[in-house]
Amino acid sequence: MSTPELMREKLALLQPVKLEIVDESALHAGHAGARGGGGHYRLSIVSEKFNGLNTLARHRLVYQVLGDLMNERIHALTLDARGTVA
Repeated sequence: MSTPELMREKLALLQPVKLEIVDESALHAGHAGARGGGGHYRLSIVSEKFNGLNTLARHRLVYQVLGDLMNERIHALTLDARGTVA
């Protein structure tokens, strides 16, 4: 299974109403992290689970849900995590 597919599977736990994952690994070819096999991804996620949480807490929740992927298959993650309430 590809890394974006694994990310989607894990992030389903957050019941996102919007989830977009862009693999930007090709933009970082030759980078030390790319040589080690970790990819570069841009993640945009909207979930009711983020309502009432500050930015740091939302990011920590995403990292917790992604778990080992953050250490093994994801070298860099650009993250936009928002709640459903503005």
